[in-house]
Amino acid sequence: MPQAEAQDRQFLLLQGPHGPWFQQLGTMLRKAGCGTWRVAFNKGDENFWFHQPSLIRFTGSPEAWPERCAALMAEKGITDLVLYGDTRPIHAAAIALAQARGITVHVFEEGYLRPYWITYERGGSNGHSRLMQMSVPQMREALAQSEVEQHPAPSRWGDMRQHIFYGALYHFFVMVANGPYRLFRPHRELTVFQEFHLYLRRLLLLPWHILERWIATSRIRIGGFPYHLVLMQLEHDASFRMHSPFSTMSEFLELCIAGFAKGAPTHHHLVFKAHPLEDGRVAVQAKIRAFAAEHGVQDRVHFVRGGKLAQLLAQARSAVTVNSTAGQQVLWRGLALRAFGRAVYDKPEFVSSQPLPEFFAQPRRPDAKAYREYRAYLLETSQIPGGYYSAQGRRQLLRQVVDMLLATEDPYEALTSGNAAPRQQLRLVE
Repeated sequence: MPQAEAQDRQFLLLQGPHGPWFQQLGTMLRKAGCGTWRVAFNKGDENFWFHQPSLIRFTGSPEAWPERCAALMAEKGITDLVLYGDTRPIHAAAIALAQARGITVHVFEEGYLRPYWITYERGGSNGHSRLMQMSVPQMREALAQSEVEQHPAPSRWGDMRQHIFYGALYHFFVMVANGPYRLFRPHRELTVFQEFHLYLRRLLLLPWHILERWIATSRIRIGGFPYHLVLMQLEHDASFRMHSPFSTMSEFLELCIAGFAKGAPTHHHLVFKAHPLEDGRVAVQAKIRAFAAEHGVQDRVHFVRGGKLAQLLAQARSAVTVNSTAGQQVLWRGLALRAFGRAVYDKPEFVSSQPLPEFFAQPRRPDAKAYREYRAYLLETSQIPGGYYSAQGRRQLLRQVVDMLLATEDPYEALTSGNAAPRQQLRLVE
């Protein structure tokens, strides 16, 4: 984009990932000649934004936000809205206002092909993504003009420690210094103190959880039994809350155990793999034990807390999830996958629609060629190498993301028109 056009752009940034990512993104946008404005809804937002002239403190009630947001868009001549996730109430309200005014909406999310990629889309993500309306043949046609190198699916989330650290620090700021923002209400049900306590507890219990995980995976590894994998998610995660048929994780857990008890061969086992950020706010392990006992399969059901997914996938027969992005790693390995929620990868070519007892009895494998084409399409469009939480990951993102924000076309349109940005070689984030 010519510099004169960049100087006409005014970016309004709302809430981002915990940590410095939005601060660094704003700095690079200003270097490109754009104007930036950042709304702080609490002390955590404020303390991670260092450019005071562009900081806007919103200290009103959530009910007053839509009116204030509309006024900001008018006063500042906003042309672009930037946010992380599109479902929290303050973001959903801002998106509706932006779309009514013709303002471009830029949505960041965790990578659909995480851990070494992030997601950048326009208009919406996950169940609101443009990918939901695209077919594999359409993606294949767009890829016809692009020679794509296939990247392996990484086995772990490269900046997990930094993710937990910045989450704890963010909630600490909100807990101890949020006086000016006393009307702030988090988009999740827990209080800020409870959120901080959970992050701190995870950090303190990390050594014990590592030992517990090692024991559980060792039992599975030396057990010699066939097993199916359940990829768990966080009950409070937006994808689970907004894009699934379940209101609680318990409903999903019981469905899986009941289907397994009814359909799986009696020598097969079921392994529940917890989300890497599972923090104990829902007693999932106790619920799994109770449901397994109720259905008479307690000796064939296992629980693994976090850890490397690749180790479990290497020997699994199939996997079940609501709509976890980890389903992408399942499909990349050619394993059968049953998904219950709205997911960007839920395409008939490679996601099973079998009833769960039938799936556990004889899971239908994916069309591996179709999935490779789908994955190649994502890597050429919305998946950007890097990460939000480690310094190296953020540096890698900044080399590419700002030009994509300034581009006339969104990532999907750019590939179709032949204007897709060249992709960097993937560097692993340690």
